[in-house]
Amino acid sequence: MDKQESLQKKIAIQGGFGAFHEIAAVRYFENEDIEIVPRNTFKDLFRALKQGQVDFGITAIENSLAGGILPNYTLLLESKMKIIGEIYLRIKQNLVALPGETLQSIKEVFSHPMAILQCYKFFEDYPHIKLIDSEDTALSAKMINDQKLKGTGAISSTLAAKKYQLDVIVSGIETNSMNYTRFLILQARNGENNTIEGINKASISFALAHKIGCLSKVLSILSYYGINLAKIQSMPIIGQDWEYQFYVDVEIDDYPMYKQSLEAIRPFTDGLQILGEYLKGKTIIE
Repeated sequence: MDKQESLQKKIAIQGGFGAFHEIAAVRYFENEDIEIVPRNTFKDLFRALKQGQVDFGITAIENSLAGGILPNYTLLLESKMKIIGEIYLRIKQNLVALPGETLQSIKEVFSHPMAILQCYKFFEDYPHIKLIDSEDTALSAKMINDQKLKGTGAISSTLAAKKYQLDVIVSGIETNSMNYTRFLILQARNGENNTIEGINKASISFALAHKIGCLSKVLSILSYYGINLAKIQSMPIIGQDWEYQFYVDVEIDDYPMYKQSLEAIRPFTDGLQILGEYLKGKTIIE
């Protein structure tokens, strides 16, 4: 392996080439030498990262229209991966198909369920089109090209349309133009541990019993220490009735004060852990 290859960073993404994950990865690692490593599912992505097949992983975690991607919170917690960064990407969805196809000729459209959910309003005006869930937006576009499927469309990025020689039949079909997805950049905890200067955001996780005032106490303590909550997501703990796992994003103005706040809430939580400390992500508009 020559020196140039050894410096190249391998980035695992969910989906095929042309997926929004690839766009987010390229923009986050801008001006760096990277290799995109596609994985069909989020489980495959986390597995590749855990097994050391790649240096970093990038995963969608929430969408401004559809909300949190709950299974990915579970994968994040179970995998023990650490969050080292984030990026927000403006998602522009497009109806793509083989050259020559039209809205009238398309009878079915494939895409990831999240993408379909983001575009449901557009398809209400075209009841003759059947929407079919698939595992990925870009892979749906690839399938159409590989199999030369006539009368078939996909919801995907313009990058995927270009990569798989498809026409954009209608651009910007998302229900709301304020359609952003937040992506997390992940690294194995035994990977290179670079100190990030100017840390101003963190993701933490903890469990709480379903008792009156339990969550209120934790939130009051964080407020007392001047910690701003950017996001709070709860999920029931399987097998433990009425107990919940919380994922919380906090903004950090004073790092020592933030660390003190964690120690202050520890007695009221179970399994408190820091999932990552990083810089607030920039917003990218494609």
